[in-house]
Amino acid sequence: MVGILVALVFVAILGFFLIQYGKLWFQAFMSEADVKLANLIRMHFTKVNPNVIVQAKVMAAQAKLNISRSDGISTHRLEAHYLAGGNVMNVIHAIIAAHRARIPLDFDQAAAIDLAGRDVLDAVQTSVYPKVIDCPDPKRSGKTTLSAITKNGIELRVRARVTVRTNIEQLIGGATEDTVIARVGEAIISSIGSAASHFDVLENPDMITRVVLSRALDAQTAFEIVSIDIADIDVGENIGARLQSDQAEADTRVARAQAERRRAEAIAQEQQMKARVSENRSRLVLAEAEVPKAMAEAFQAGRIGATDSSLPMDQAT
Repeated sequence: MVGILVALVFVAILGFFLIQYGKLWFQAFMSEADVKLANLIRMHFTKVNPNVIVQAKVMAAQAKLNISRSDGISTHRLEAHYLAGGNVMNVIHAIIAAHRARIPLDFDQAAAIDLAGRDVLDAVQTSVYPKVIDCPDPKRSGKTTLSAITKNGIELRVRARVTVRTNIEQLIGGATEDTVIARVGEAIISSIGSAASHFDVLENPDMITRVVLSRALDAQTAFEIVSIDIADIDVGENIGARLQSDQAEADTRVARAQAERRRAEAIAQEQQMKARVSENRSRLVLAEAEVPKAMAEAFQAGRIGATDSSLPMDQAT
């Protein structure tokens, strides 16, 4: 009796899962996707969306990808990637696109790229269809042109376009678009700065691209630079003349300040001399004031009389 009850419970559970996942299992079976009913039951308890896994396996099987359980895109691998928070469908789409474009990309590499936070499908599409990056990028820096100055002091405002494609092998750990834009911008400014005249740059804009491309600016980045094109060059200000004018004005201000300092020193010296004259005059007045006092003392002491016989009459009076 107990055995019959257990059998009925087992049949009831099996019937429940057949009703819920029978359609998915039949779809996988007809597509030769190698998904067992036991796998679907396990997904139910491990909180894995079976619709995503079955659809991914069906797509991989129809695309003639390797879905073997040992070294291919197996159900367990898809479940593990789903549980790790990866985008299973994005990974399968990327592998199929790479397979069609004859780009080497296996499941482990695609899953690693996806879990690293990169859009693996966009990376494959960029490898097939290179994309164009503006240098500088107004969305990132807010600037529309690069400003560089030639040796003759003329400012050139340059806008370049960099065509890149994804380097899948360096996608994990490789630098992003911002690094490529910064390197290209620095190389453009440096090459223009080494030009003797702005006329040389305007006559041969390709001299900039040749110098920039020779520097291997895509090293250690997630992209491979296909080409660098100068989209626009505008002549800006005469920075050299403006700097010379500013320097001359600064020198004039310095000379004026020095002259003003010398004038102030002369005025101070003049005032000092006037003070000394006043001091000497006061000393003279004090000395003259001492004469009557000395004569009075001499009269009192009898050294000088009212009349002195030794003096002439006119001097005695």
